[in-house]
Amino acid sequence: MTVFSELRMRPVTATRWGWNASTTARLAMAGVVIFTLLVGANLATPLYPLLQVRLGIGSLGITVAFAAYVLALVATLMLAGHWSDHIGRRAALVLAVLTGLAGGLVFAAADTLAGLCGGRALQGVAVALATGASSAALRELLPERPEWASRFTLLASAGGVAAGPAIGGILSLLPGSTTTPYLIHSLVLAALLVPLYLLRARPAIKPAAGPRPLKALAPRRPTVSREARGAFWLAAAVGFLSFAVFGFCLSLAPGYFAKILGTDSRPLIGLLAGLTLGSSALSQLVAVRSRFAVPAGLAVLGGAVALLAAAGAAGNPWLLVAASVTAGAGQGVAFRTVFNDVAGKVEASRHAQIISTVYVITYLGSAVPVMGLGMATAAFGLDAAVAGFVTACACAAGLLAAITWRRSLRQ
Repeated sequence: MTVFSELRMRPVTATRWGWNASTTARLAMAGVVIFTLLVGANLATPLYPLLQVRLGIGSLGITVAFAAYVLALVATLMLAGHWSDHIGRRAALVLAVLTGLAGGLVFAAADTLAGLCGGRALQGVAVALATGASSAALRELLPERPEWASRFTLLASAGGVAAGPAIGGILSLLPGSTTTPYLIHSLVLAALLVPLYLLRARPAIKPAAGPRPLKALAPRRPTVSREARGAFWLAAAVGFLSFAVFGFCLSLAPGYFAKILGTDSRPLIGLLAGLTLGSSALSQLVAVRSRFAVPAGLAVLGGAVALLAAAGAAGNPWLLVAASVTAGAGQGVAFRTVFNDVAGKVEASRHAQIISTVYVITYLGSAVPVMGLGMATAAFGLDAAVAGFVTACACAAGLLAAITWRRSLRQ
């Protein structure tokens, strides 16, 4: 079955054509696609200071461009998070890669804030289309190892977000510092289309029936089964807090970190911006089995985030690095545990839809608080705004840690 017949939701026909990939190859493809799209979505992190100078925009403009990505991502998750259940995982990933390719090219060519927002919005749509599809594909490919499916999902996601700033910083040293990173990334995305197109796709888990199959793609009101409701809201709350911290790291943190270190090295700033997310990704490789894993992880996250403000006040780069790494480790343990819990309680036929809904709330944490941070920066200055922001995040983490601690005691 070709990609085009999948998109039209035509009945499956037997064919010998195509690459009958192994389970390992399919796992790799699902992970590589979401990883690569998230790298592209975060290449701009160390480039924002250059874009501010080139386009004459301030800190609020940067947070607006960042929020355009998140809001487009959230809207697409709400409207199309269930599509891969009906058109198939491969078709959804192909659409995601094509949209990401367009977004990167628009962002690279942008010479206004509106152009930046347009490119970022397309990147958000691409990541949204791939989020539910890749997570569901990994779950289906590892039916006997649901915990590892969740780990691979978070490893690919957090790893891509962490790698993006570092790669962007390195590629920005080439001629055309704000365009070359995206042109190179576009070539990588174009290359990914080849194996995706050749792949012999598996049938959609909920193929549309009847004379009007496109009705299955209509937006749906998010619903969660009673059994998964408690796990869903806990995962959403932890995700919202986590991505508020990540959103800071990927938007205004580069300027804040550069001030602490007294440097304008884009590779170094990109590396520092991705430290928290890189630590979160690596924590997926460590097995932590305890009913107190969630409150402990949240307590570590809260304490480490508070130290970010202390590092800025003291101008201490080593405290900054230690706090960033520790925050990522705490977040990774807590979020993996709650994410795996909700993923295990959701029925397979609605996996993409429910996981996409979790990410709707999670990604709002990268938009709403970060927009507030941008406005606070314009009003009070970067140092005061960051101090207030990390204090609020630390208090929220402490409150969630207390709630989950009491919940763990009752288990």
